[in-house]
Amino acid sequence: MTLTPTALLAAPQTWMWRGFPICYQTQGQTGPAIVLIHGFGASWRHWRKNIPVLADIGRVYAIDLIGFGNSAKPKPGEEIDYTFETWGQQIADFCKEVVGTPAFLVGNSVGCIAAMQAAADHPEIARKVALLNCSLRLLHDRRRAQLPWYRRVGAPLLQSVLSVRWVGQNFFRLIARPKTVRKILQKAYINPEIVTDELVDLLMAPAADPGAADVFLAFTRYSYGPLPEDLLERLSCPVLILWGTDDPWEPVDLGRNLANFPVVEQFIPLEGVGHCPQDEAPDRVNALLGDWIQTSVQQEAQQG
Repeated sequence: MTLTPTALLAAPQTWMWRGFPICYQTQGQTGPAIVLIHGFGASWRHWRKNIPVLADIGRVYAIDLIGFGNSAKPKPGEEIDYTFETWGQQIADFCKEVVGTPAFLVGNSVGCIAAMQAAADHPEIARKVALLNCSLRLLHDRRRAQLPWYRRVGAPLLQSVLSVRWVGQNFFRLIARPKTVRKILQKAYINPEIVTDELVDLLMAPAADPGAADVFLAFTRYSYGPLPEDLLERLSCPVLILWGTDDPWEPVDLGRNLANFPVVEQFIPLEGVGHCPQDEAPDRVNALLGDWIQTSVQQEAQQG
C-alpha cells in the first residue's frame, strides 16, 4: 500500500484560541520558525507536500484558520466575524503563544492576505512574508467600482441571493460534492494528475462539519476589508512573491504589479503552474522557499 503525503505526518495538534479549538500541524525541532497559511476552503493539509521538506531547515507550523479545516467553525456575526483582521489576529496570537519566536509567514491565495494582515498589525511576529499566488480580491467593492456598470451588478446580486439562508445552504450543498470539487480543482490546477482522490477528500471532509456552510456563505459576502496593495504599503518586513503563471483566478499580469512595492524583494513566476503552486509544483516551491529562508537567516546573522 502506498502511503499518502498526509499519512506520513504526525497527528495534528490543537490550540485553544478565544475558547475555540484550532487545529495545526508541526514538524521540525530546530532552526527558524516557518508558519504556513492555507487558502479559502483548504486546510493545513494543503501543505502536506511541503512540511517534511521545510522541516529539514526549520520548525514548521501549518495552521487551520478558524472556520476552515478541523478548526472550530463558530457562527458568523454572532460568535465571530470572518474577516482578515480576525485571521490576522489568530496568526499573530499563534506565533506568540505556540511558535514563540518571530516567523517566516508563507501564505497561498487568501492565506497571503491573512499573513500580511498579521505582519502589518503585529510586525514583531514576522521575519519575512512569502506570497504564493496572492488573492487579488477581484470581487472587492473597490475593484468593482472601477468596472463598467454592467459588470458591477452581477456579484452583488448573487451575494444578495445567497444571503437568503435556505438558498445559500442549498447552493453550498450543490457545490460541496466530490464531482463538483474535482471540476473546480481541475480548473485551478494545470496538471490534472495532481487532482487526486486524496486531494478531493482532504478538501471535502471539513465541508461536512456543522457550520461549514455558514462560514462559506459569510466569506462569499465579504467584499470589503484590505486589498493586497493596502497591506504591502503597511508592511515593514521584506516580501517574496511566487506566482503560477497559468492561474485562471489570479492573473499573473495583474500579480506582477505587486512587485512594484518597495518591500517586495523578488517576484518569481512559476511557468506552467496554476493557483496552488505548493501542491502542484512542490519540488520547485520547496527549493525556492528553502533557499529564501536560509539566505535570509544568513543575511540576518551577518548584519548582527
